Amino acid sequence: MWTAQLLFSCLLLLLLFVFILLLSGRTRSKREPPLDKGRIPWLGHALEFGKDAAKFLTRMKEKHGDIFTVRVAGRYVTVLLDPHSYDDVLHNSTSLDFSRYAQVLMERIFHLRLPQYNPAAERAAMHKHFHGESLARLNATMYRNLRGLLESDTLPDPTRWKQDGLFNFSYGLLFRAGYLTLFGARHNNKNGPTDIYNAFRTFDGLLTKMARTTLKPEEKREAESVRKRLWSLLSPARPGEGAAPSAWLQGYLKHLEEDGADRDTCTRALLLQLWATQGNVGPAAFWLLGFLLTNPEAMKAVKKEFSDIPVAADVPENLILEKLQCTPVFDSTLSETLRLTAAPFVTREVLTGTTLHMANGQEYDFRQGDRVCLFPFLSPQMDPEIHREPEKFKFDRFLNVDGTEKRDFFKGGRRLKYYTMPWGAGRNACVGRHFAISAIKQFVFLVLSRLDLELCDPESVLPAVNASRYGFGMLQPDGDVLIRYKLRDLL
Repeated sequence: MWTAQLLFSCLLLLLLFVFILLLSGRTRSKREPPLDKGRIPWLGHALEFGKDAAKFLTRMKEKHGDIFTVRVAGRYVTVLLDPHSYDDVLHNSTSLDFSRYAQVLMERIFHLRLPQYNPAAERAAMHKHFHGESLARLNATMYRNLRGLLESDTLPDPTRWKQDGLFNFSYGLLFRAGYLTLFGARHNNKNGPTDIYNAFRTFDGLLTKMARTTLKPEEKREAESVRKRLWSLLSPARPGEGAAPSAWLQGYLKHLEEDGADRDTCTRALLLQLWATQGNVGPAAFWLLGFLLTNPEAMKAVKKEFSDIPVAADVPENLILEKLQCTPVFDSTLSETLRLTAAPFVTREVLTGTTLHMANGQEYDFRQGDRVCLFPFLSPQMDPEIHREPEKFKFDRFLNVDGTEKRDFFKGGRRLKYYTMPWGAGRNACVGRHFAISAIKQFVFLVLSRLDLELCDPESVLPAVNASRYGFGMLQPDGDVLIRYKLRDLL
């Protein structure tokens, strides 16, 4: 009996070994990009990729050039790092698909499977809320929520210094204001947005491991617990319960219901939208304020521009928001911040074999079943040929000498269409980017005009980035920096 079991176990191991050899047996054809499988069968470069994608892909670029294919946990991923050639990927919706990988991540992270996932229809439903008059109403509501929270957070003694981590301060304030603006105050409990923020921070801290399916057993239990907690907090109010939902929320729930989503699916989809709408603006504001606090020249320039905008209590809100539309110095500072800290992957699944026509005239074949990935953080954003001294923060990098927006950047002697890509590009660019930009601008304006804000240690430096966050939108710091603040007495 033991001999039979031993033979069966040996047979299974042999079959597994043969299976791994078959997976490892891929060779590069003449018309395909350089192939780098790594030394570990099946796993390939997965560990290095997940630990620090920017460092790994920089090494691969130095070794292979602007295009190469790597093996990552059994999948073959072709990485393209030539911004002149990005359009050939972004505009190919016949052979390259955005939605399949998105659905994989939705299920892994949010346990969400939509009955009829149609990204184009969802974008159309979202678009009307983030443009025109609807956007103007959202911006006004966001401004009121930010101002109210900023003032209430300084109570009971507005003139007394309060201390916090800059990341928690920025993330917490923008998250709560954004939640109230888009999801509405359906909780009578005034701590509702704070409870959701605290739970979301725990969830967000596990997000990259959920996406990569690398959670440890205790982390899996924590993820499941906090996910259920957020579902409970976000569950759509029934008719007659709580305050009326925002127009955005009503429109999104209507879209889901028309696609056949039940109540449970709607709740899970709301967690997805909570992350999509609130998961990046807070970290972006942290980096922006951090750069200002550690770069006196930049802080002086932004404050000078904001000083022309009145902040007294009797100033009409619409006048303030109108004047915030024309802030070229701040806009350049934000663009520079995003250039340094926005690091999403732009990913496509290869549905059918296709050929990439690069800008330099070279052609490469993509295999069906592979994955294609653009990583704009490396190029154009950190490319020294495009941006001189790319590792340095220069608040006026996106300003011309005459103070207008600079849009002319070059690589290989040719003007670039994509010289920074924090919001993605093409038909899948972030639909809510205008609202996000406005929210960050309002936040920084209110903080600098209504608060006395300073570093607890004037010699503080910004923490390094958490390298595991490359590929998931805005980078987050590996640590925090202490600040203190109090409400300014406006005469």
